This record gives sequence, C-alpha cells and structure tokens, in this order.
Amino acid sequence: MSSCEEGYRLLEESFGHGKDNVIALATLGREPSPRGTPQPLVRGVDAYYEDGVFYAVTNGQSNKMLQIADNPEVSVASCSEMFTATAVGENLGWALAPQNVELRAKLRAAFAAWYDRVNNERDENCCFLALRLVQGTLNIGHGEQVYHLDFANRKEGEVQGQRGGTDR
Repeated sequence: MSSCEEGYRLLEESFGHGKDNVIALATLGREPSPRGTPQPLVRGVDAYYEDGVFYAVTNGQSNKMLQIADNPEVSVASCSEMFTATAVGENLGWALAPQNVELRAKLRAAFAAWYDRVNNERDENCCFLALRLVQGTLNIGHGEQVYHLDFANRKEGEVQGQRGGTDR
C-alpha cells in the first residue's frame, strides 16, 4: 500500500464508518476585525465523514453559512486525531430536498442521538453543508508518521518520519 493510500485509509479509520465527529471549522467573518483585516472565526461542528468530504447539518441563515456563501474557502481540524485541512464549503440545500435523500439517511443515522431534537427539517433553512477537503495533514503519534494528502488531485502524499515540519 502506498503512503498516500495508507494516509487515506487512516483518515477513513479515524473519521469514517458512520461516526459522529466533532471538528473545528474556520471561516472568514463577513466584517473585518477592529484592525481592518479579515477576521478568522472558528467553531466546533458535528460532522460525518465520507470519501474526502465532511458533512454537517446546519441552518442556511447561520453565520457560518453566510460566511461560506461569501467565501467558501475554509479550514477544518481535529485535535483528537491531529488532522488539519483546507476545504471548500458548499450548501447542499434543504435537508428534505430530493437530491439529499441518501445523504439525509446517513446523517440521521450518524447523528441519531440528537438529530431530531436539534433540527427542524420542516424549516427550509435546515440544510446540509459539504466540506470538500482540498489538502490536509494527518499527524500520527505526534510526528512519528505525517501524511500530507492532496484530496483535489488524489496524488501521492509525502510521509515524514521525523518530528517537526508538519505545519502546512
């Protein structure tokens, strides 16, 4: 198995298989910081992972969705799994839209413990967010193995066996 394939396998093992993952999602605010520069904002979101994409359920009028509409370039991270990545956010539309039937079933299963309690699917603003990974770094064992993954091109990633040099 190539290093790239191993990195993707480890990512699937960590986040996939129908798990409810809490990841950090960073966007750029719609208003500049007090200094006039772009304001990065981060929040935790429950996310389902499948084949290079994290999916979340949210409200289309939430700050994160308005920010993503202005600038779909986002970052995601998981401290528990030492994973960081850039991604492109996309509003997939209303949870009950016909094109979301299959995804809805997966998200309802992954988030079964709380899905109905916190989501009002009758509200057309209840939507699905796709976070399509572009490039990421999976750090295993605090630098023992580092996988730099290129999701956009699915090309070979680099594996570093040395500590350090893992920030991207």
